Amino acid sequence: MYDGTDIDVDRARPRRVGRAGRTAALILAVLLTALVLFGYRNELPRLTFGSGDRTTTLLGPPLPPLDAALVAADVEPELVNVDVSIRPSGISAAGSGIVLTADGQVLTSHHVVKGADVITVGDLGNGRAYPAVVLGYDATSDIALLSLSGAFGLPVARVGSSAALRLGDEILAIGNAGGTGSPTVTPGSVTSLSSSIVARDAADLSRKALAGMIEVAAPVASGQSGGALVDRYGAVVGVITAASGEVARAAGRASGYAVPIDTAMTVVRQIRSGIPTDTVHVGPTATLGVLTSDARQPPGARVDVTLYGQPAYTAGLLVGEVITAVDGRTITSVQSLKAALNTRKPSDTVRLDLTDPDGTHRTLPVVLASGPPN
Repeated sequence: MYDGTDIDVDRARPRRVGRAGRTAALILAVLLTALVLFGYRNELPRLTFGSGDRTTTLLGPPLPPLDAALVAADVEPELVNVDVSIRPSGISAAGSGIVLTADGQVLTSHHVVKGADVITVGDLGNGRAYPAVVLGYDATSDIALLSLSGAFGLPVARVGSSAALRLGDEILAIGNAGGTGSPTVTPGSVTSLSSSIVARDAADLSRKALAGMIEVAAPVASGQSGGALVDRYGAVVGVITAASGEVARAAGRASGYAVPIDTAMTVVRQIRSGIPTDTVHVGPTATLGVLTSDARQPPGARVDVTLYGQPAYTAGLLVGEVITAVDGRTITSVQSLKAALNTRKPSDTVRLDLTDPDGTHRTLPVVLASGPPN
C-alpha cells in the first residue's frame, strides 16, 4: 500500500503517456510482480518507500508453519555422524557433519575433531562408514573440513545464505544428539543474528570466545555440533556449534548457537585454495609437542610440559622456558604461537627464541612432527 501524499495523482485531466511514462509503468509492474512472488517465499520481507519522515512498507503474506517432518526427511540423507577417538587417553566423542560434495567433503565443527587421532564418519544416506582426514580448519570460527576416503555419489546438502535470515524465522537444528547415531530434529526460531558467547568444550573443559553466532530458541543438545541449521526450504543456513548451559535449560531458556553458513563457507573456500592464514590451517597439523601458557615477563608462551618423544622434548626445550619468537616472528602469547605454527607443515624446521627463567637467551632449531588438529 502506498501513502497517497507521496504519489502525484491527476484524475481530472487525463494526459498522454509518453515513452518515459510507459517505461516507468513497466518497471513498476515488474517490481510489484517480483514483490508478490518473493513475498510468498519470505525472501523479501519488507521494502520501504518514501521521502523525509513518511514511509510506506510493503509486507508479503504470512508464511505457513514450517513442516518439520518434510524438511527433516529431505535434509537427513545429506548429514553424517562424526566419531572420533583421542590417543593415548582413549577418549571418544561424537558429533555431526554436513556433506558438501558427492566425493566426501564434509563440513563440521572444529571442536568436534580437535585432538582426534582417528576419525570415522557414518553416512545417514547409505549406512556406510568412512575413515576421514582433516583437510583444514579455523579454530577461531570453529569450522573444519573433512575428506572421506572411498566416498562417492553422496547426497549433497543445499547451501543457503545466512544473510537472508531474519529474527523470528522458523528453523530446524538437525544432528547426532547424544552421539546415538540417529539424527535428532529440533525446531525453533531465530532470536539473534550476531550473538557473542564463551563456549566450553565438554571434552577438555577448554573455553573459546565466539562472535557473530546465530542464536535460536531451540534445545540443541551435545552431539548436534557440526550439524545443520536449516530453513523452511531445507537449505543449510548455519553450522550448529554450541548449546546453552544446564542452568538456562533448567529455567526453560534453552538456546542453541550456530556459525553462519556464509562464514563457514568462507573458511571452506580458503582451505580449498590450499593457502593457510594465521587462523585457517590447511593440511596435516604440525606440532611442537608442548603444553604452554601465557607468560607476562617476558611476554610469550611459557613451556609447561614437553611431551615425551615429541619434537620439543627431543630438541631439549626446558619446562619454564618462554618462547618469544618463531623464525624471527615475535610471540607474545599462546595464541600468537598457534598462529605462527598454523602456516607450518610437519617436517618443517623452525627456530625458536627462548628465554630461561633466569633471563638467559638461546635459539633452538626444532623439527615439527605431525599431530592431531589443534
